[in-house]
Amino acid sequence: MKMKIYLYAILATVALFAVSCVDAELGVEPDVEEKPFVEGELMVKFTPEVAEIVSQMSRTTRGAVTRSGVPSVDEVLDVIGTFDVERLFPVDSRTEQRTHESGLDRWYIVRFDGEYTTEQVAQRLQRLGEVQKIDFNRTIKRAYNRKATPVSVNKMQRMAAATRAGGMNDPLLGMQWNLINDGTMFTTGDKVKSVAGADVQVEGAWKRSTGDESVVVAVLDEGVFVEHPDLKNSLWINEDEINRSHDDNDNNGYKGDYYGYNFARNQGLITWDDIYDSGHGSHVAGVIAAQNNNGIGISSIAGGDGDKSGVKIMVCQIFSGVQGSSSIAVLRAIKYAADNGAVVLQCSWGYVSGSANEFDWGEPGFASQEEWETGAPLEKEALDYFTHNAGSPNGPIDGGVAVFAAGNEDAPQAGYPGASDDYVSVAATAADFTPAVYTNYGPGTTISAPGGDQDYYYDYVDAEHTYGEVGCILSTLPYHVSESGYGYMEGTSMATPHVSAVVALGISRAAEQRRHYTEKEIRDLLHSTAVSIDKYMTGEKFYFRYVLDMGTVQPMQRSLSPYRGQMGAGQVNADAFLAAIDGGGVEMRFPNLYIAEGGVAATSPARYFLGGENLTYTITIADESIASCTMEDDKALFNGLKSGSTTASVKASNGVEHKFTITVRKGANDSGWL
Repeated sequence: MKMKIYLYAILATVALFAVSCVDAELGVEPDVEEKPFVEGELMVKFTPEVAEIVSQMSRTTRGAVTRSGVPSVDEVLDVIGTFDVERLFPVDSRTEQRTHESGLDRWYIVRFDGEYTTEQVAQRLQRLGEVQKIDFNRTIKRAYNRKATPVSVNKMQRMAAATRAGGMNDPLLGMQWNLINDGTMFTTGDKVKSVAGADVQVEGAWKRSTGDESVVVAVLDEGVFVEHPDLKNSLWINEDEINRSHDDNDNNGYKGDYYGYNFARNQGLITWDDIYDSGHGSHVAGVIAAQNNNGIGISSIAGGDGDKSGVKIMVCQIFSGVQGSSSIAVLRAIKYAADNGAVVLQCSWGYVSGSANEFDWGEPGFASQEEWETGAPLEKEALDYFTHNAGSPNGPIDGGVAVFAAGNEDAPQAGYPGASDDYVSVAATAADFTPAVYTNYGPGTTISAPGGDQDYYYDYVDAEHTYGEVGCILSTLPYHVSESGYGYMEGTSMATPHVSAVVALGISRAAEQRRHYTEKEIRDLLHSTAVSIDKYMTGEKFYFRYVLDMGTVQPMQRSLSPYRGQMGAGQVNADAFLAAIDGGGVEMRFPNLYIAEGGVAATSPARYFLGGENLTYTITIADESIASCTMEDDKALFNGLKSGSTTASVKASNGVEHKFTITVRKGANDSGWL
């Protein structure tokens, strides 16, 4: 499926940019024309001094305020009719220190009514020296072909007869050319549209790792079908929250966030079964971490091996039914992911390419890094927060990897934010390494992955399949979309979760090997191990545009030579990537601890020693008047007794010893931060 989300960036100069979440029918416009931003709202970044005053007033009133407390600012707010000033990102005591250091605590939502337009208010606020930046709360909406290609129960049973090597007993693995492609699947007469190895090379990678449950991928998309039998055991669970609770049990600013959070509806309950939900979030989640080797459904890239759990999916729902989304929802989702343990950000959305055809796609999006950073300043800050603050200096990755779809406009430039230098931008390929006919390519594209190409496989029709559907990506779907719970979609938004999953698999391998990497090192390895596909960029590619809807009435052809050197580093290669992880990076070390006086810090020593699950540990604290430690199962519980600092060590039964420092602070929060 090729979905298109229009995300309009309205600057203070009122420039317009349309955005594409890359997986719905190409060229299909939304049914309802909406304003490109939310009227009566602006996102404003105050100077540190003003932000502190507003923060103090918010603490006094325990919520939004009607004035800032600064005369020059309030004078403007009085004129424009402001009725609400609210901090954009909720306070989370565990991460407030780094939120402050990043400046995200200085962003506020200013809501107003009266006679002035949002653009006029932006211009008035911009003149104030107390205001550093202004951003519009852009409307994010989808326009997509709501009809995925489901697989019936009977068809699924017949498809399961197709077998292929791979070491997993999931019956539909034989139909997943994107995972294991032996080159025989798409051969019709004298036409060969498949190349052995034109997949993600997961079969070799699985010999090293099938995923580790400590690695979390945040899926920013529609909701995920949390009860799907192939997904329910792969979901991240917020153990500090109470399932279905309407309270904020863990005090992170979000009520009831058990599997993640529904930012579209501002609630903890994840939804997926609205008649207008396409199942896209569930489909993406299945590519990444559907449970492997459980004897049902599909295999996934990082879904474990049946005995060992794979990576976990954190649901960051930004779309729900016909309800659109907004910049605020997306920005909060990005920060939430970083603050709650995700290390990979899966984003099958982004702006329409700055080089897109205006006739098909309307106003092109951002054309350069500078244009994007100027036009969407808070988006850049939030993504920087994720790439810099996700993960841990003591875990397998310091920082987080943001993975975006390159776009589906058939444009010679990837769309932003993915085209930014700091993220991964994914183009889509078919089962013979050729570019999918819809994919963006060229500048900003960093890597390629299987995304499906239905229009290209128009001639693959038999008793089981209609036009080209099997040339798409098979994955999980909600039952209201597919009675079997499985079906096909395509797009760069389907290529993207392949790369997100491979990144998560590599981080899993690093965790298992107790190796530590920076976010940039992971990205560099991902790109350096990709397989060059330039040799396949020759001759012509024939296809039928919109074949599923129109049949073979619109024949097309294109030269492949313009794609040479333009599909990023090449096709993602999980096997080579994991091989490069082994022995790289640096050894993980037991972390220094910061504890509140009277507080407790819990950690598992096994996470920092190779083969640590099979070892025992002795912990020695130099000054036991400052801190003490007890072992509870596999956890070491450190108690802060009085303010001060002391050296300590943890020695494993294999003789390896790590030294660290414990610092206890009076007046700190539970995480030891003042």
